[in-house]
Amino acid sequence: MTHFGLVCVPMPSHLNTMLSLGRELRQRGHHVTLSGLVDTQPLAVEAGVDFCAFGESTFPSGAIAECVAQQGILSGIAVWKQLNLWAEKWVAAFCEDMPDRFRQLGVEALLVDAGALEGGTVAELLGLPFATINNSVLINEEPNIPHSCTPWHYNPTLWSRWRNQLGYAFFNFLDRAYFQTLFRYRRKWNLPIYSGYNKYLSPLAQLSQMPVEFEFPRAALPPWCHFTGLYNRSTLREPISFPYEQLTGQPLIYASMGTLLNGQMGIFHQIASACEALDVQLVISLGQKTNSQPHLDLPGSSIVVGYAPQLELLKKASLVITHGGLNTTLESLYNGVPLVAIPISYDQPGVAARLVWTGAGEAVCLSRLSVPRLRTAIKRVLSEVSYKNNANRLQKALHRLGGVAQAADIVEQMAATREPILAGFHQNSSKYHH
Repeated sequence: MTHFGLVCVPMPSHLNTMLSLGRELRQRGHHVTLSGLVDTQPLAVEAGVDFCAFGESTFPSGAIAECVAQQGILSGIAVWKQLNLWAEKWVAAFCEDMPDRFRQLGVEALLVDAGALEGGTVAELLGLPFATINNSVLINEEPNIPHSCTPWHYNPTLWSRWRNQLGYAFFNFLDRAYFQTLFRYRRKWNLPIYSGYNKYLSPLAQLSQMPVEFEFPRAALPPWCHFTGLYNRSTLREPISFPYEQLTGQPLIYASMGTLLNGQMGIFHQIASACEALDVQLVISLGQKTNSQPHLDLPGSSIVVGYAPQLELLKKASLVITHGGLNTTLESLYNGVPLVAIPISYDQPGVAARLVWTGAGEAVCLSRLSVPRLRTAIKRVLSEVSYKNNANRLQKALHRLGGVAQAADIVEQMAATREPILAGFHQNSSKYHH
């Protein structure tokens, strides 16, 4: 059995995905330890994996909540600027603390969030095999593929390649404090410095929750890149009460702007206004913990809750309105539900672009969001059968994949052989088919 260390950025959606994989490995008899800030320890305990804290003095209890509160009211580039101030300290704390702690724990392989390149750097230092886990859109750079955090669509023309190159350069500039800190430790440890992201990703296994059908046409992915499907399991989520008796049987629209960038209440007001005159029932999840049903002065008669049993409601939904977070998007498509995305930041514009490209939904840019524009998108997705058909097509693609079981098979093989695990590993195994 192998001792796996988990390295994950402290965002709820990323942690949920990584801990689902950790729990699967733990149930197979492996030893699994999440490295993280002290605030993430309860999540590790809930998932049944061990925990090792780092950066206790820099990030005391409550640090994540403070960061989330600051980001919840921001959008666009402002989110990146605030996040990079935080990430610079995160990288330094991780690189100072975790090499010795991984050694002391006897960790034998790392599973590294693609957003935490410092995890791969420490794996190189320690001589450990590591897998890259893409908890968001693939970040692999290609000339024909826009940066994962842009709203640009796939277009393999010369001017689009120039545009994409500028996009990569722009985001690398925004991330400069993060990379400068990472490079400082790589120089200290006599590790090579590379430009861009690709060389910092695993040379053994790279995993994505997306089905390949949801990704733009790729030409340069490494042969050890795997599209495995969803990892999240309902068993990892606390039971959530919901007033099911208030559901009327009308077409259900489920609206969620996630758990991080959800502080802009004006968006929920516009969603409610857009749905008010339609023959639908709207359920809004604020993504905020509360002991009682929150009251907002919204148009119409929508059901508003702090947290919703998302997986259960998706089985009943006709449409999802979302910020474009990858987990909510894939969970919706797993249930064959088309979407309307209102991306705010991070990789959400990239998810929304892929949603439009696949024909499974529409996107409304936050800077151009208005009630008439949003209502038009909602009516189009509900009335035109092509959106539902494309959502069903992606549903079938997701159901053909093995999800967390397939991902666990790949990382087990990687840790055992320390060799690249080529795409197609277990591809034809019927045990994954739903």
